[in-house]
Amino acid sequence: MVDPVTSEKVSFSRQKLDVYGDAHPKKLLKAISEDGDHLKNLAEQHILSADQFSREELLQLFRLSAKFEGNPARFRTPLKGKILISAFYEPSTRTRLSFESAWHRLGGDIMSITDRSTTGIAKGESLEDVGEMFNNYGDCVVLRDSNEESVHLMMDSLRIPIINAGNGVDEHPTQALADLYTILKWRPGFISNPEETAKIKMGIVGIPNKMRTVRSLLKMLAKFPEFFEEVIIFHDGSSDDIFDPDQLEQLKESGLNVVQETDLKARLPELDIIYINAIAWVGNTFESFGDKFVINKDSPLKKDAIIMHPLARGEELDTNLDGTAHNWYFSQARGAVFLRMALLTCMCERTERVMDIVE
Repeated sequence: MVDPVTSEKVSFSRQKLDVYGDAHPKKLLKAISEDGDHLKNLAEQHILSADQFSREELLQLFRLSAKFEGNPARFRTPLKGKILISAFYEPSTRTRLSFESAWHRLGGDIMSITDRSTTGIAKGESLEDVGEMFNNYGDCVVLRDSNEESVHLMMDSLRIPIINAGNGVDEHPTQALADLYTILKWRPGFISNPEETAKIKMGIVGIPNKMRTVRSLLKMLAKFPEFFEEVIIFHDGSSDDIFDPDQLEQLKESGLNVVQETDLKARLPELDIIYINAIAWVGNTFESFGDKFVINKDSPLKKDAIIMHPLARGEELDTNLDGTAHNWYFSQARGAVFLRMALLTCMCERTERVMDIVE
């Protein structure tokens, strides 16, 4: 490349996949040894909530994701001849592009909608009718909408599978899948050698009843409570009502040890994972909590702690952490592509095209 000002050649950096920590998927692939029938349960199934996945389905989905991530060039045609309808009625960068990247990498074609005002909805068309039309045009739908009910309304008339890519403040299940996939790549010993793998302390900066990423993540963590010594929810203390009715009770009933704190700095030195989010969607706009808790290279982080963030970030996560071993948020975003590749392959009943490929 040539810098237009200096006219000098400027090279770019080809960074290794594990530059921000040992994020290579092969260790997880070896830890989860079984390819099985559980993935067949995902065929022609709507993906609405983190609740709907079993432990067995998750582990085998993560194994398939690690196969894709470990050698993506081997999986170029599983969805050839299939069409994805990518309908994003709320702003998105990573989620939309990662779904579309996943589908393209699998050989499929895409029709994309990024503005509600360009559709019949702007003229009063019902979501049920939109869903009925989608049946004729594609093989799978990915929907993001600020209205919590939209995915349910459209689902009523769909005969093709739909994925909830974020519905208001309700859920974001595939983000939670990508989050747990990242955690298990970081600590595959939870699967391969659980007796000798120490439980972890995880801090989550966020508000469960306002942030769909946090809500779905907690549901996902509750499926593997034995991994966690403690899950600490950090909030600014301005409200005692950070959980929906029964939400905290359900998490504790699963065996997850959830506590609440307001002093992040005091507990940072003992945390193994810090998951931070500062954006809460409210209708078609959002609230930011990025100035309440800030993490940077001077924060008292545990030496081997990792930081996760669903992105986009604001002032809560300083860029001076990007070049450190604490940074797992970039590999978290990268891994989401391969996780979605695996999920889409299963939903479109094309797993037989990939299961026999040797990793």
